[in-house]
Amino acid sequence: MFESFSLLWFPDKMTAQTAKVVLSLDAEAASSLKDGVHFKKSAEDGKCYIIYKNGKSLRACKNQCKHQGGLFIKDIEDLDGRTVKCTKHNWKLNVSTMKYVNPPDSFLQDELEVEILDNGGFQLVELNPVDPWLTDPREPLELQEGEVKVTYLTHACMELQLGELRFMFDPWLKGPAFARGWWLLHEPPADSLDRLCAADLIYISHMHSDHLSYPTLKVLSERRPDVPIYVGDTSRPVFWLQSQVKLTNINVVPFGVWQNIDEHLRFMILMDGVHPEMDTCIIVEYKGHKILNTVDCTRPNGGRLPEKVDLMMSDFAGGASGFPMTFYGGKYTDSWKEQFIRNERKKLLNYKALLVKSLQPRIYCPFAGYFVEAHPSDRYIKETNVKNSPENLNALITKHAPDIKTWTPKPGAVLDLGLALRDPMSSEAIINPPASAQISKDSWDFDLYVDELNSAISSEIFKHQSWIQFYYTWAGFKHYNLVVRMIESDDNFEPLTDGYDYLVDFLDLSFPPTRPDREHSYVEIKNRIGVMRHVVLHGCLWDDLYIGFQNRISRDPDVYHHKFWNHFQTELPLRGPDWDQFLQQPTQWSFWGMSI
Repeated sequence: MFESFSLLWFPDKMTAQTAKVVLSLDAEAASSLKDGVHFKKSAEDGKCYIIYKNGKSLRACKNQCKHQGGLFIKDIEDLDGRTVKCTKHNWKLNVSTMKYVNPPDSFLQDELEVEILDNGGFQLVELNPVDPWLTDPREPLELQEGEVKVTYLTHACMELQLGELRFMFDPWLKGPAFARGWWLLHEPPADSLDRLCAADLIYISHMHSDHLSYPTLKVLSERRPDVPIYVGDTSRPVFWLQSQVKLTNINVVPFGVWQNIDEHLRFMILMDGVHPEMDTCIIVEYKGHKILNTVDCTRPNGGRLPEKVDLMMSDFAGGASGFPMTFYGGKYTDSWKEQFIRNERKKLLNYKALLVKSLQPRIYCPFAGYFVEAHPSDRYIKETNVKNSPENLNALITKHAPDIKTWTPKPGAVLDLGLALRDPMSSEAIINPPASAQISKDSWDFDLYVDELNSAISSEIFKHQSWIQFYYTWAGFKHYNLVVRMIESDDNFEPLTDGYDYLVDFLDLSFPPTRPDREHSYVEIKNRIGVMRHVVLHGCLWDDLYIGFQNRISRDPDVYHHKFWNHFQTELPLRGPDWDQFLQQPTQWSFWGMSI
């Protein structure tokens, strides 16, 4: 391991990838689009864009042929309403696939990202450059045996040995994630924490606690606080709760720019097209060989990714959401949930298989899905929230793309990339852990972490009912016609007689004793008291409640309030509530609601 090193910067190549809105359609214009091809001009600069609609699916691109920049018009010979024709040389583009059909196998059209807006409209976003990894291309050099090794530890945590350097991804090696909702499925190798503390550099993809694990990082901060950690330049900082750990070498890097570590090793962080405010993925290149890790990104880099990389890794499992497992009432019967989950998992499996087939990596590895709702109180979630298996995904990939080698990793398994590239069938390319090694965990420190969460219950602030107004005023969400009833409950989601039960009217941020007479949307949320009070006390995002399965939700009407959830899951203030200020004069916060 190198004791220290510095990035080799090239200032003339330091222009970060940008995202620019090139066209916006309001809800009325968006709803008027029928299935098929549409040409829309920007009112700002007069540039024209092509939008293809198929049901709820939208794809878009510039009205510009990649051949010599000609403009497209509708193709009168197209009976399916999918192709457009260039006015310059009669090239034809199928906008349902973004492939040129005349001449065939010529180009793939650069797509624009379609971002759906809260008001029902959408906007087209252009990434520039679209494929930044093509900057400063390098020819692959031959890899020696043992020169590049990829070791799976657990969940989304991989260790890459690249020459003499060790690069660690997303270390979640101990404790739960999302409060007490997720627990590690696999038992990490016994030396995992030692490996982490000996790493030369660490990449953390985003702030979700199955990737940014504070119990794990606490160990790192105690043993090696100056280890270089790299995160993307997301609008919400990955380490917005950095006060929880004392790490001194966190590096925020721009999107789409090669970060040169030494003459052979560099990496590039890319944004997610669906969640650019928080999700990222990474390309690592060593001696011209690329490793692509898309992690949890829904649409990494707006759907444009490098093809024919040597190794690709991605999530696969599904089930990382409170919907629909935590919902009750109305249609949310067990049979409805089971059918919904079955359909969603199948769709995800097919999407991942087709994505891998289209990118044609030499080797593919499914990871970042090995978690389990292990706590006894979450048995219902564990049984309902069935996830995809990596074996099924790899079998589907092999069926559709038999030339792609697949790897289903076990904790401690090692892939020798050089050997695997020379001979994909080599039995020496993958070394599995010994037969005696423990693969799945069979025990977790439930009490340690649940007791830590529950310690918030007795906090002084909750002795004053006015904490409710203080907290939601701090949160800053209002001017939205939604009334939410919040109920503190026990582990079985039974309301507590001595818990808080109150209404929040987000139209004017008031706290009425009963629901208002006007027409409004209504959501009822039962929260486990320990987790809810921990979230309130520390100003945490509500992902701990929602993704962690720590609440039960009913809504009338049965619609998703994106603006509300997005605020409490991603847009809460970066600084937590000032409870010291509150306790100085709690009575000045005149809470006018009452338990119902």
